[in-house]
Amino acid sequence: QFHLWFDPTADFHTYCITWNPKRIIFTVDATPIREFKNSESVGVLFPNDLPMRLYASLWEAENWATRGGLEKTDWSKAPFTAFYRNYNVEGCVWANGKSSCPANAPWFTQELDFKGKNRVKWAQRKYMVYNYCTDRKRFPQGAPPECS
Repeated sequence: QFHLWFDPTADFHTYCITWNPKRIIFTVDATPIREFKNSESVGVLFPNDLPMRLYASLWEAENWATRGGLEKTDWSKAPFTAFYRNYNVEGCVWANGKSSCPANAPWFTQELDFKGKNRVKWAQRKYMVYNYCTDRKRFPQGAPPECS
C-alpha cells in the first residue's frame, strides 16, 4: 500500500498495469512502483495462462486494506466517487488455449531498466506504508514465496 507523493484526489493521474508473460509492472504517472516477476520456475503462482481481468471499485476495507485497521474511513466525506477518463486497453485475445498476441508488441517484452528499478526502490522506500511480505501477523509461518 502506498501513500503517493501527490494528492490523488486533486487531479487525474495515469495508473498503468503492464502485464506480460515475464512480469507485471505497476506505474503511477510513468513512475514504476511495483514489479511482480514471473517466478513459476521456483513454484510461485503467476497469472500466465488465464484471461486478464481488472477490477476497479470502492468499498469499505478497514480490516484488511488499511494496515490492520489503523486507518479509518472518514464516513463524513461520503458519498465516495471515482472518475475514469482516457481508459485504454491493449491486450490479446485468449482463445483455444493460446494467445493471439504478437510477440513484437513493445509491452509484451517490457522490463524495467536500471533507472526503472531504482524508481521502484525510491517509491517503496519513501511512500510504501504497507508491504504484505513483511506482515508477520498476516503470515505467521513466513512470507509468501514471491517475497523471497
